[in-house]
Amino acid sequence: MPVVCYSVMGLTYMCITEQSKWRSYLSEVVPYAAMEVNGVKFHYQETGKGDHVVLLIPGALGSSKSDYQPQFAKLNKEKFRLIGIDPRGYGKTRPPDRDFPLDFFQRDADDAAGLMSALGHKSYSVLGWSDGGIVATILAAKYHDSLRKLVVWGSNAYFTEKDSNLFEKTRNIDDWSKRMKDPMIEQYGEDYFRKTWAAWIDGVTEIIEEKKGDVCMAECRQIHKPTLILHGDHDPMVPQEHPVYLQNNIRGSRLIRFPDGKHNIHLRYADVFNRHVEDFLLKEE
Repeated sequence: MPVVCYSVMGLTYMCITEQSKWRSYLSEVVPYAAMEVNGVKFHYQETGKGDHVVLLIPGALGSSKSDYQPQFAKLNKEKFRLIGIDPRGYGKTRPPDRDFPLDFFQRDADDAAGLMSALGHKSYSVLGWSDGGIVATILAAKYHDSLRKLVVWGSNAYFTEKDSNLFEKTRNIDDWSKRMKDPMIEQYGEDYFRKTWAAWIDGVTEIIEEKKGDVCMAECRQIHKPTLILHGDHDPMVPQEHPVYLQNNIRGSRLIRFPDGKHNIHLRYADVFNRHVEDFLLKEE
C-alpha cells in the first residue's frame, strides 16, 4: 500500500486567482439538468464527451457548482464525462429540505446510484469529498458492479467523540469567518444554512450514540476496485487516523498526502490534485 507525499508550496496564489474563471466557466458552460429519482427531482451538472464517466459527490451542504469548479473546468473532457450531483436538500435539489436520519449516508448513496442508472450509465468512477467521500465509499461497496474506480479525500469511515467535539465548535455560524460563511448564506439564506448545519451536527452525534460512530467500516472491506485516497495533513475536520484507516481497510488502495493541505485540497491545490486524479483514472489496471 504505497504512500506518496507531495509538496504543494506556492500553488495557493494560482488557485485563488483562477477562482473567478472557474466560476464563470460553470455558470456559462455547464447548465443544470434534472431527473426524478426515488421521488426527488435531482439536479446535476454534466460536461465532457469522454468514454470514462465520472460521478462527483459534494460534501455537507455542498453542491456540484460550489464544490467542483476546478474539476469541471480543468479535468480532461476529451477523456472524461463528468456528472456532478446536488444531493437531496443541497444546492438546487430543493425541495425537499435536508434532513439527517440515521441512514442518511446510505440514502445519499442510493440516490446517487439511482441517478446514474436513470441516466443510463452502467459503469463509472466515483469521486467524493468529505461527506461525499463517505457516500462514495458506500456506493462503491453496494453497487460494485457499476464501479470502475474510487477517489476519496477529506473522508472517513467512522466518527469519534473527538470528531464530534471538533464539529460542535463549528455549530454557531456566527463564529465562522466571512469568507467561509458568505457563500453558504448566498446559496441557502442564513436561516436554512444555520438550521441545516446544526441538524448535520445532530445527525453525526446520533450516529456516534446509536452506531458507535460507524458509517462505512464494513463497506471499506468490501471494496475490491482501484481506490485512491488523498488527504491534507493539516485537515482540521478529519484527523490523520481516518485516511490511514481507509488505506488499511480498502484492499490495494493508495494514499497521497498533501503535507501543507487542509480540508479543501481539491480547491486550493487544484492543478496538482487534478493531475493525480487524471493519472489514476486513466491508468490501465
